[in-house]
Amino acid sequence: MHLLIPYAASHAKACVALLPGLKLPYLQKLSTCLAAQARDFGDEMSWSPPHERALAGAMGLPVTDGQLPWAALEASKRPELAHLQGAWAFVTLCHWRATTHEVTMRQIPMRDLSAAESDTLLAAMRPFFTQDGITLYPFEAGRWLAHGRVFDGLPSASPDRVLGRNLSPWMPTATQASTLIRLVSEMQMLLYTHPINEAREARGALTVNAIWFSGTGALPDNPPNPASAHPVMTPTLREAALQDDWASWASAWHQIDATQVRQMLDAQTRGESVQLTLCGERHAQSWVSQTPTLKQKIRNIFSAPPIQGTLEQL
Repeated sequence: MHLLIPYAASHAKACVALLPGLKLPYLQKLSTCLAAQARDFGDEMSWSPPHERALAGAMGLPVTDGQLPWAALEASKRPELAHLQGAWAFVTLCHWRATTHEVTMRQIPMRDLSAAESDTLLAAMRPFFTQDGITLYPFEAGRWLAHGRVFDGLPSASPDRVLGRNLSPWMPTATQASTLIRLVSEMQMLLYTHPINEAREARGALTVNAIWFSGTGALPDNPPNPASAHPVMTPTLREAALQDDWASWASAWHQIDATQVRQMLDAQTRGESVQLTLCGERHAQSWVSQTPTLKQKIRNIFSAPPIQGTLEQL
C-alpha cells in the first residue's frame, strides 16, 4: 500500500499559519513507525510539481523536470494509439486573464465545457496543428492528446504549476518552442470570435481563450506495466489548495488523517508493507515500512518531532 498526498503543505502564508493548529494524530504516529527515505528536493519554480515527480518515479517513468510523459502514457493505454511511437503532449483548453502587467492562468481545465463544445473546437483547431506536423486525438472534454516530433525533449509546465499564476516564467523556451508559441497565438485569434465563445458569454460562462501544452515527452523503451500496482493519490488537498481555500484544505487534512492514514497505520500494525509520500510545492518526502530497533522505539516515544514541522519543510 502506497499513499501519495499532493499539497500536504504549501508555502502560502495562509497555509503556513494553519499548520501549527493541524491535529493529525495518526500521521504523527505512522511517521514514527516508518523509515524516512532521502528527500526529493526541488523548488516552487520547477516545471513538474513534487507529487508528479513522486508518481512518475513510483511508476517507473523517467523523472526529468518538465518531461514527465503523461500524455504518452495515456496514449499507450489506447489500442488505437498504442502503435504510435515518439513524443506526445496534452493540449488543454483554458482561460487566460490579461492585465496591464501580466497574463495569468485563471482556469485550467475549463470546468463547465461540454463534450460537444470540445469536439467542435477540436475540429476547428485540428487543421492548424496538422500543418505543423502535430496530430490531435480526442481524450476528454477540453483536453486532447497531441502527437508530434516537436514534443520530443520539450519541457512543459504542469497545469498545477500555472493555475492562478503569471504565465511568463512558464512559457516553453526550448529551441522548438517557437512553433508552439505561434500555434498558441493562432488559436487565441481563432477562439476570439468563435460562436462557442459567443454562446458561453451569453450564458455568463468563462470563454475558452487559450490552450496549454503539458505532459510532454516519449515513453522509455521499457515502459511501465499498466497492470502493476500504483500509488493511491488522494486529491482533496490539491483541490482545496489550487483554489486557495485553506480552511477546506485543513478540514480535508483532518479527514484524510482519520481515514486513509489511519488505515495505513492499522496495516502497518498488522505487519503489512506500507509507504507514505507527502508532497509540498517544493519537495517530497517518503517513508517506508521498517522493523524498528528498541533504541528507535524509545527515541520515537520520547523525541519524535511534531509532524507539523515536517510539513513546513516540504
